[in-house]
Amino acid sequence: MEESRIAVLAIAVKDREKAMQVNEILHNYGEHIISRNGIPYQEKGISIITVIMDAPQDEVNTLSGKIGKLQEVEVKTSYLKI
Repeated sequence: MEESRIAVLAIAVKDREKAMQVNEILHNYGEHIISRNGIPYQEKGISIITVIMDAPQDEVNTLSGKIGKLQEVEVKTSYLKI
């Protein structure tokens, strides 16, 4: 079994219509999500979602890849050294 890692994902949703798709994907990984926070940044016309996960790196990479494939959505992932 692969070692679990703490990951922080920053997701920028540029098209509100894509938010539902992002939420569906995140829902499928709910067992690994420690925290999830969404903030509308009206001045820039985007929504920012931060997600903290405790999961094997392969799971985090798969989730990040699925979200990153959505048009008008950008995701960055960082891992904590714990």
